[in-house]
Amino acid sequence: MKRRKSFGLLLLSSFFAGLMPADAHPHPPGNQADTNTFVAPVYRALPLGAVKPQGWLLHQLQIMRDGTTGHLDEVYDRVKNDNGWLGGKGDGGEETPYWLDGAVPLAYLLDDKILKDKVLRYINWTLDHQRPSGYFGPVSKTEREKNTPVGLNNVADGEDWWPKMVMLKVLQQYYTATNDSRVLPFMTRYFHYQLQALKTCPLGKWTEWATSRGADNVMVAQWLYSITKDKQLLELPALIQSQAFTWSDWLGNRSWVIDAAAQQNDQHWMRRHGVNVAMGLKDPVINYQFTGNKKYLEDLHTGFADLMHLHGLPMGIFSADEDLHGNAPTQGTELCAVVEAMFSLEEIIAITGDPRYMEALERMTFNALPTQTTDDYNNKQYFQIANQVNIKRGVFNFSLPFEREMNNVLGMRAGYTCCLANMHQGWTKFTSHLWYGAAGNGLAALTYSPNEVTAKVGATNTPVTIKEATGYPFEDQVRFQFSMQQAVAFPLQLRIPEWCEEATVLINGEKLRTAKGGQIITVQRNWKNKDQLVLQLPMQLRTSNWGRNSRAVERGPLVYALKLEEQWEKGHDEVEGDYFSVYPKDAWNYGLPEKVIRDPAKYLQVSVVKPVTDTFVWNLAHAPIRITTTGKQIPEWKLVDDVAPQPVTDRNGIYKGKVNDQETPITLVPYGCTKVRIVAFPVVK
Repeated sequence: MKRRKSFGLLLLSSFFAGLMPADAHPHPPGNQADTNTFVAPVYRALPLGAVKPQGWLLHQLQIMRDGTTGHLDEVYDRVKNDNGWLGGKGDGGEETPYWLDGAVPLAYLLDDKILKDKVLRYINWTLDHQRPSGYFGPVSKTEREKNTPVGLNNVADGEDWWPKMVMLKVLQQYYTATNDSRVLPFMTRYFHYQLQALKTCPLGKWTEWATSRGADNVMVAQWLYSITKDKQLLELPALIQSQAFTWSDWLGNRSWVIDAAAQQNDQHWMRRHGVNVAMGLKDPVINYQFTGNKKYLEDLHTGFADLMHLHGLPMGIFSADEDLHGNAPTQGTELCAVVEAMFSLEEIIAITGDPRYMEALERMTFNALPTQTTDDYNNKQYFQIANQVNIKRGVFNFSLPFEREMNNVLGMRAGYTCCLANMHQGWTKFTSHLWYGAAGNGLAALTYSPNEVTAKVGATNTPVTIKEATGYPFEDQVRFQFSMQQAVAFPLQLRIPEWCEEATVLINGEKLRTAKGGQIITVQRNWKNKDQLVLQLPMQLRTSNWGRNSRAVERGPLVYALKLEEQWEKGHDEVEGDYFSVYPKDAWNYGLPEKVIRDPAKYLQVSVVKPVTDTFVWNLAHAPIRITTTGKQIPEWKLVDDVAPQPVTDRNGIYKGKVNDQETPITLVPYGCTKVRIVAFPVVK
């Protein structure tokens, strides 16, 4: 593609002039590493842009484009002013790359020229200003003072490794969308530099953030190896992992997650930090990929199960306020932890092909993600709470109680602004990972939402477009329509969710087969133009058990919460700007009668109140499904320090305190459509 004019400082032009040209070949590969240990992923990611969102998902991304994802550089001063990733003296840390990590995929998913041009300014500056040594990133303070570029003779003149890891993810996505010939040589030069530089300036030289997040660095290096087969790239993972947090060991060693549940002090808090944990989830599969040792997969299985047992919340994410903080429904979760856990699961799915992580991804995405931003995607909530009976200023029972009391309100800059920059990767990366390439040059639909995918398939690499039309996760049918110039044989893999007792597959109106939940099925056939496949996924009602013997109501991939009419109030903080508080207009202190738990199909009535249209928004007004039942009020279940502590139960899970005799009709709606709610109900007689 045509290269753009640089945005660098004139005073540094002398050393930038010595850069290798964009079409230069990478350094010759070394021969120390054994390529036999590299394990190819079960599924391969499709190029960015191969999946195009449609229906409600397209509208969600359009809202993001019109909101902060498309305009953060205009409304947020830290990114807006004299940006270091454009050669200035401003933000040279994580926040600009965080934003680009969501804005770049958004630009190509929507094929939006204005947004493409905007993000290309940062990408082009980064690519055009790599130092001759391979080092890249904003001009460091020492470089400015000495007018000397960072190289292997002055590695310490550089700056933190961590923001570069995020920018590498940005460049990886950009390359899959454009095949820009500059990217692979750029990455190769940097990783060769890093292989030497880490020996004198290890990951923790500048911050512990890089030490805790080394798997993100390794992930991109291994992706590059899968393309170039440069053996030096197989030396780097072991070096980085020797300096990074040992997430694989911790996840496999159950004492770590138990200790995290018991300790909330300042000792080793970085290994309990929820966002670090979310990123660290991918560490075992990254280790597995460059060693072939299946023990790492066992470590992940053990660690993820323990994490969700001890710290899991009904909306599918673990407590992270900011540390892991147990499974009480009054604990919070940081928005960064949600989007980073989603991305880790997307990588885990590709490498392992394990359906259990697909289940986790959908639950997290359709429940935890949408509730934590406003409809216009301009305000975010730093910590969400499962049983959130108000949104307001306060300290709450969080492990990081900000003295400004702004970590629960909805605001653009409320709480730390890392989430304002980082929240954009959630929906965008979920969209780009709806489909994967599969064995036999086939395709795999592993999570479901309305979209259209185009890829070359089969032995003949025949282009095919598959339109996926659905109101999922609210609707129980997914319809696939095939378009192609000529018939082609290829395998189509479909995930049957674990919650589905028995799915039915129809092709062109004829029943093909049924399948039990919790597996991947393959439909191998000679596909023709205008073929139609329908996947029917009946959604049974069920309840699940969570912290303090609470129960949640579920249907399909969605968790349902008590519908509370909302009262919004706008406020202003001198430091953190405008924000919103939200209060319930209705009573919230209901328990679910035991009979509902014993026979949910009998006592829970599902009704479709409105279709899922192309203008759907995750809020009460648009909630398409309602579940009605009865509840009993618990008079003594009251607010304590602005939260609703779970009533005490006996070992049978029944609240034994005073309960109103009268049953009251209550309505439940999808958790993701709520701002204030009860989702984890006590059980009453």
